[in-house]
Amino acid sequence: MTLPIEPLHVETAHTGSEYGEESLLAGESFGRNGFSFFKCPSEDQSALTFTSPIVYPQRRLFPDPYLRMAFDDSNWLLFALLAFSLWAVAFGSDSESEFVLTLDYSNFSSAVAKHDFIVVKFYAPWCGHCKQLAPEYEKAASLLSSHDPPIVLAKLDANEELNKEIASEHDIKGFPTLKIFRKGRKIAQEYKGPRDAEGIVSYLKKQSGPASAEIKSADDATNLIGDKSIVVVGIFPKYSGEEYRNFTALAEKLRSDYDFAHTLDAKLLPRGESSVAGPVVRLFKPFDELFIDFQDFHVDALEKFVEESSIPVVTVFNNDPTNHPYVIKFFSNANAKAMLFMNFSNEIAESFKSNYHAIAEQLKGEGISFLLGDLEASQGAFQYFGLKMDQVPLIIIQSADGEKYLKANVEPDHIASWIKEYKAGNVLPYRKSEPIPEDNSEPVKVVVADTLQDIVFNSGKNVLLEFYAPWCGHCKKLAPILDEVALSFESDADVVIAKLDATANDIPGSSFDVKGYPTIYFRSSSGKIVSYEGDRTKEDIIDFIEKNRDKASATTTTTQEEGQKDEL
Repeated sequence: MTLPIEPLHVETAHTGSEYGEESLLAGESFGRNGFSFFKCPSEDQSALTFTSPIVYPQRRLFPDPYLRMAFDDSNWLLFALLAFSLWAVAFGSDSESEFVLTLDYSNFSSAVAKHDFIVVKFYAPWCGHCKQLAPEYEKAASLLSSHDPPIVLAKLDANEELNKEIASEHDIKGFPTLKIFRKGRKIAQEYKGPRDAEGIVSYLKKQSGPASAEIKSADDATNLIGDKSIVVVGIFPKYSGEEYRNFTALAEKLRSDYDFAHTLDAKLLPRGESSVAGPVVRLFKPFDELFIDFQDFHVDALEKFVEESSIPVVTVFNNDPTNHPYVIKFFSNANAKAMLFMNFSNEIAESFKSNYHAIAEQLKGEGISFLLGDLEASQGAFQYFGLKMDQVPLIIIQSADGEKYLKANVEPDHIASWIKEYKAGNVLPYRKSEPIPEDNSEPVKVVVADTLQDIVFNSGKNVLLEFYAPWCGHCKKLAPILDEVALSFESDADVVIAKLDATANDIPGSSFDVKGYPTIYFRSSSGKIVSYEGDRTKEDIIDFIEKNRDKASATTTTTQEEGQKDEL
């Protein structure tokens, strides 16, 4: 789902065989785990788009680098329920030399094994953002060359054929992607820091140090625990034992996402019970109850506690950039997502907020996350869901399986009751659809969400259906070819050539897996569904249809002939 900020342009390309060479080199859209990446048709850039986790992979969303930590199989990303620029698009050269180690398929494994801390930049020579990063990366490498312990910066051309297996192994979906390898481990952590030299140096120095910092004084605590970030502190009677080992292991695993610290003295901490001796984990956060204690040190329970406690009971989405990391976290979890959109300057806004927060508190832990969005920041969401301003204030819920439920013009006192009706299964799904066209006489028939069943599933015909996006350059190139195909079957009543704008219509069910544009499926009159993976030529498409179509039955032919005789 798309959030209401100007879309971020990021160059991306998938390197796995799942999406094919054309997607990588020609810049077609592709996606995975709820995210969608697409090449802008008239620019040497790509736009990163977000979709609701798992279900709708063709919606605009969140930008790199934060995104990569979020929407894996919870995707979402990834809706763009949110897209905002984190850095400007610029182009330079990708010519690191003296301080950046060049890797390829022949030396990658040995280099990772050799160095205790090495950062690898996966790039493509044609990528503008890679060219922009190159001088900053080189400068950072030179500044870090004398660091103790050593911090090595390297690069690998993921577009090189022999290197693609390495890129696929490390799940490289876009360029540039930076990965941190520690102590020879094959499993890497995502780099989630700045892209300027000074920022890279500062971030990597912190990442190369201990995953958890020791708090020995009140000044240490003050410097580490501010009022604008999440800090996880372990309080222990001694730095040993299973609890301490599990805590430090979690700190190592999540160090890219959270700040961790440990202490022997709870009295040094700014908030919370000072007499506790531990072991206990105290999570400090700049919202809700400001801190929360937890004493279950089983690894899975501890990680779940940190992840769940780092999301506000109600996530606020407005133009305040300090809220954006929490918005990303909101969309990255696998819960159903309730979103209330309203005008924050409305005179009864506080009544809406208090009622909404109350039901969120009441349903905490029951599989629903809550977001409160200001209209001023939510135009992208309205476009994604097909919402209208005259429906405000409204609540829309997207369930874990992708179904949407809408309550327009909601009153503050009706919020809780409607959400409870949704939980009870008493609310009908909402579906975004373009209007049914009044004139559908062109050779290629227009399908919208509200006519998908009638034209594709219930027509009893053989239907070739293209899922496209209006901005997609490859779709524009395909359009006249599909017109020719449709004209070739103009006299064949059993074949329909159709198209559906996947950016303006929901695609219900699981029959069609749309990961990029254009995506083409064929459904025979008997119900067999096949994706088209061939060349986009008139001849190849016609041949594909003829091979997969169902011919008119003999009974049907006989009946038609008898009807003609009767007319004579």
